[in-house]
Formats: sequence, C-alpha cells, structure tokens
Amino acid sequence: MTTPEPRAAVAAPGMVAAARIPLGAGVLASLLLVFGSIGVGWVGTSSVLWRNPAFTWIRTEPVGVTLAICSLAVGGLLLFWAWLRLGQCAQGWPPSSGRLVRWAMVLWGLPMMFAIPLSSRDVYAYIAQGRLVLSGVDPYTNGISSGANWFGLGADKFWAEAPTPYGPVFLWVEHAVVWLSGGSPELAVFLFRLSSVIGIVLCAYYVVRLAELHGVNPHRAVWLSVANPLLLINFIAAVHNDGLMIGLALAGLYYCATKRGLLGVVLITLSIAVKPITVILLPFAGLLWAGKRAGWPRKFGFWAMTALVSLGLLALMGLLNGFGFGWINGLAAPGSAWLWYAPIGALGFMSMTVASFFGADGWGTAYFVWNAAKVAAVLLALWLIFRGSYDQLVRRLALAFAGVVLLAPIIQSWYLAWLIPLFAVTGIRDGWQSKTLYFTLAFFSVYMISDQLSIYPYLSERGGTLTTDNAWMLAGGIGLVLAAYIMVLDRNTRRLFLPQRWLKDRG
Repeated sequence: MTTPEPRAAVAAPGMVAAARIPLGAGVLASLLLVFGSIGVGWVGTSSVLWRNPAFTWIRTEPVGVTLAICSLAVGGLLLFWAWLRLGQCAQGWPPSSGRLVRWAMVLWGLPMMFAIPLSSRDVYAYIAQGRLVLSGVDPYTNGISSGANWFGLGADKFWAEAPTPYGPVFLWVEHAVVWLSGGSPELAVFLFRLSSVIGIVLCAYYVVRLAELHGVNPHRAVWLSVANPLLLINFIAAVHNDGLMIGLALAGLYYCATKRGLLGVVLITLSIAVKPITVILLPFAGLLWAGKRAGWPRKFGFWAMTALVSLGLLALMGLLNGFGFGWINGLAAPGSAWLWYAPIGALGFMSMTVASFFGADGWGTAYFVWNAAKVAAVLLALWLIFRGSYDQLVRRLALAFAGVVLLAPIIQSWYLAWLIPLFAVTGIRDGWQSKTLYFTLAFFSVYMISDQLSIYPYLSERGGTLTTDNAWMLAGGIGLVLAAYIMVLDRNTRRLFLPQRWLKDRG
C-alpha cells in the first residue's frame, strides 16, 4: 500500500497544472452566478439596494434582466463542468489532491458570499422569524405576518401564517443574526451565510474522517460531497440552513463511531435542533455508540441512553428559550405540496387525476398515496436499523435517509445535499453509482438556474415579453443546451456519462 506514494508525488505538479483551468473556470462561474443574482435573485422592496441606479436598471429593464438570466444559466452549468473536470484532473486521488479540492471550495464559494439569494427566499423568513424571537413572540404559534414589514423584507407569503419548523438552536441563530445585524437585511443575509460556512467546514472536516474510517479515499469523498455545485449553491448562494444541520450530524456520527458516543449524540441533537429531519440518525447513532460486538440487550440499553440524552437536551433547550417543543407544530402543519419530478409526488398527482375523472375524492386519493409512501419510508428505516452488520451502519443510515427523501412527494435540490456526504464516506463506486450522481447533479444544475427566478410582473405589463414563464424557459433552455454539451460533446466530460462502447464508436 505504500508504493503509490512516490508516483503520486511525481504526478502532483502535472495534476496541479491541469487543475488550473477547472479552478479558474469555477471562479468565473461563481462570478457569473453573482452577476446573475443581481438581476433575478430575491430581494425585498424595502432593501437599500434599490437606491443604486445600476441595481435598479438590471432588475427593471428587459435587457438587464435578460443579461442576468443568461449569466446565471451559463454560470451554473460552467460550475458543474469545472467540478467534473477537477475530479478528472485529480484522477487517482493522491494526497496532494486534497489541497486542490479545498482550494476549489474556497475559490468557488467565496464570490457566492456576496450574491443576492438565489433559488429560494427562505433566508428572509429566517430574518422575519428572528425578529419575532427578538420581540418575544412565539414563532411556533405565529407566522411571520405577526411582525412588521415581513413582505417588504422579501419573505415568501407561504410563511405568513405558517409556524416555523426549525428547532431551538436555529431560533437562537436567527435571534443572534437579527440582533447583530441591527435590522439590516443585507447584513443579516451575510451572517446567515457565515453560519452556512461553519456547516460546510464541519462537513469537509468530518467527511474526511468518516471516509478514512470506512477505507474510502477522503479527497474524492470531499470532492463528491462538499465541493460539488449542488451543495455550494444551496448552502451559500441560496442560504439554506441545511449546511449547519448536516455538518453537526456528520460530526456526531464520527464521534459515535469512535467511542465518544455521548459527545456524538449531543452533536446530533444539536443538528436536530436546527432541522428535526436528522432525528432519523439517532437509532443508528445508538448502535454506533453500543459498539461492534454489542448484543441485543446492550443495543437496547444504548438506544435508551441515546433517547434520554437527546430528549433531555431538547427539553432543556425548549425550557431555556421558553418555547418548549413547539417546533413539532411546524412539522405537523398540513400541506399539498408536490413536485413533478418527485416520483411519489407525480404518482400521487396522477392518482388524484384518475380518481377525479371517475368522480372519487381526488385529493383524498393523492394524500393516501403520499401517506402510504411515508409509512413505507418508516418501515424501510426500521428494517435497516435491525438488519445488517456494524461495519455497514453508516451506509444503512444513508439508505434510510434516502428512503425518507425519495418517498416524499416533494424533493428539493438541497435534500440531495443531505444524502451525498453519507454515501460518499461509505463509498460511491465508479460505474452506475457515480453515473447516477453525475446525472442527478446535471438535472439539478439545470433546474436550480431556472427555479424561482425573481421577475417583476410589470416587465410584461409594459408591453414586453419577459414574463416569469419566458424567463424560466430562457434559463432552462440555455441550461439544457450546455448540459447536453457537457454530457455528449465535450471529449473529456462525456466519458463520465456515456457508455464505453458509444465512446469507442465516436472515436
């Protein structure tokens, strides 16, 4: 196992030289995303940015908005290409490749720190929720409409009456950000991004350590899971709080797997207190804490300790902030959201259509399908908890988590960013596994650049043709053309997508 080291050392200078092009292309892509965000990113009507004539022009004139859309589309797909090419340049993944991946994360992520929020305006809901907490209003029983100027802030009206689904740790983050920003939404967005960066750093650090525990190349694992555009755009440019959630979760899993189970369970509980979805980690964390040779009595004992520690810590946090377990209300809030590309979402909608055609309760049928899928996800998780070896625990956890995501009626791009680190640290093999990841990232690279563009209605009201639908088609069309080039025409990257026999036929 020591013989590859001299070859890696010799190959490093050539690898670094070859990586300069994808590294530079990724920086350019990130800058294009930032420029595009100025025209079609999410910003409230009360923002001080509207006082800048250049900002106003790019958002209100068809030429400026079109330039922004094109810049966003090209930047998103160029970043995807740069990520693929960086992986090809680091072929063999010698120790020096880790430094390249770290540079990529820094150079590509840094410009996004200054972007207008892309793909989502959830960050403005974070600010509005933080204002409620700062005022002593319970965000678990009151929507953001309880606060002043919530709409001018830029938040989605979905959150107007909806209770927050976030746990006490993230409420404290929201409170601190609003207090530190002094009412400035622009500064608040930047501070929320800093919290996301903390999560990304935790992800990168513990992906390395978990990969080493599983005998997986840590540099490739970080490239696959943390340096990819899906994670960087969602956690930095879109400012989703999932980065902090998954970073704490990975840290907790590592300590549970290295005989520091109490610390691990505490960290996983902190993750749950950001977004409660990571509660699914607790049974697997208990098994890791119990150890490799644990019998069933010991396993049940450690499950009990895991539950007591986590529940006790959550109760303490709820007592300290005065809101208790109110976040359960946010999780239980009803909704009919589904997405066409989510298999279960599409299945439920089709069942609704068929049932309505025959005079039955259409939405009742759709809910039955969606609820049945949720039950199936729980049963799959239970089966994975009780079946399999200790060495495959994290892999089984990844599969259980994937079941929860894939059997839901709505799958957001950042949900995939939860899963990829768990699969990467346990090994994503070349072949169908890596191809599945590449195709998935290609799809979401196109989808993210055309999803939730902020296009003002008065652009079309003045007699123009730049509507939200046309903007979506323009961004999506550019994305599809560039994705097709990456997957079929580029002589380097097409090798990652096309079957080997096709490549031989093409020469």
